[in-house]
Amino acid sequence: MQPLIDHARAFGRRPEEFAGLASGQSPEVLFITCSDSRVVPALITGARPGQLFELRTAGNIVPPYASGVPTGEAATIEYAVEVLGVKDIVVCGHSHCGAVGALVRGDDLTPVPAVRDWLAHAADEPRCSDPADPSVAEAVRHHVLTQLLRLRSYPCVARRLAEGGLRQHGWYYEVDTGAVHEHRAETDSFEKL
Repeated sequence: MQPLIDHARAFGRRPEEFAGLASGQSPEVLFITCSDSRVVPALITGARPGQLFELRTAGNIVPPYASGVPTGEAATIEYAVEVLGVKDIVVCGHSHCGAVGALVRGDDLTPVPAVRDWLAHAADEPRCSDPADPSVAEAVRHHVLTQLLRLRSYPCVARRLAEGGLRQHGWYYEVDTGAVHEHRAETDSFEKL
């Protein structure tokens, strides 16, 4: 913890770099990714403060839209799309994902009921021809596409997509190499950026 505290102290000694951020934010991208500590959106993209609006959930799960049941995830998506007017939404899954791996392997999550119940929002079980693969790459890629489809059930997202004012991107990040792959609709495959 001490190195983090030391960095935070030094970070606060450069107010001139951040003064402009007080006037508001206008990110162009909503970046939805996993809570995994190995996935750092600003590091992956090179984004500076104010460039990404982030939503981090266990397993980068986008829960089903339910108008009568507000969630933090729905509020974040709606705010990004309706208020901030983001132009792009990236759903970024990653290799070695514990959440997707648990779904693929059918792990007993009884000791962690909140995790078990949250993972039930995954929409469907990610497909994987080799459940022994520790990277669960195939399953994560399938899972990313499922979450992109789930986003389309949000009225604000569906409307902006129909109007042509919003684009969706599916990314797969390899934690062991740093490589990022993007889904290409024309080939239905993930290709290196």
